[in-house]
Amino acid sequence: MEKENEFIEGLRDAIPVCLGYLAVSFAFGIQAAEAGLSVFQASLMSLTNVTSAGQFSSLDLIATNATYAEMALLQLVVNIRYMLMSTALSQKFSSKVGTLSRCLVAYGVTDEIFGLSVTRKGRLKPAYSYGLIICSVFGWVLGTFLGAFAGQIMPQRLISALGLAIYGMFLAIIIPEASENGAVMAVVIGAMVMSTVFTYAPVLSSISSGFRIIIVTVVIAAAAAIFAPRTEEDTADA
Repeated sequence: MEKENEFIEGLRDAIPVCLGYLAVSFAFGIQAAEAGLSVFQASLMSLTNVTSAGQFSSLDLIATNATYAEMALLQLVVNIRYMLMSTALSQKFSSKVGTLSRCLVAYGVTDEIFGLSVTRKGRLKPAYSYGLIICSVFGWVLGTFLGAFAGQIMPQRLISALGLAIYGMFLAIIIPEASENGAVMAVVIGAMVMSTVFTYAPVLSSISSGFRIIIVTVVIAAAAAIFAPRTEEDTADA
């Protein structure tokens, strides 16, 4: 009965995440269809990855027939934070929780699920995490399915217009934070400048899009860590 209650609580707490994922993954489904993926391929990608940044960044590589090495390295760089999140969450589980349960929970760790899990008081129960994951992943995959299906039947002009939704989402996330934090603003501007240089510079423009993203991500993240490291006060306020 306790496990059932924990599971239901997880399902309930994840409803807002599920609804948010529906909107974002619908935009991903549209772009996946535009990149040439079928409805099944796009849905399977969302089911097996469950990572917005990783999936969106991979579409350019898929469209340009990038190598598996580029794809693997890009996903490692973009998603390495989930390893740290999973490690942190593992400390909230009882030592009696087995490896299989820990791996199942690690599959569904996203920024939002991590936030809900880490703020839960007391020990984290696998049943609660399963509820969070099932509800959230359902929204993510359903939105992808609907977006990819719509992308198969809608006119190309409308698909291109809806594809801009993801850029609007990114702007909505970045602008408020950048307007309040000079370091974030510097990171955004630095990434834009580097991306522009890699796109138009004679030699650098020959580098594939996958490695461009990897280089820009690593360089900008390293520069931010060196010149604007987060203090203990920042961490406490986050």
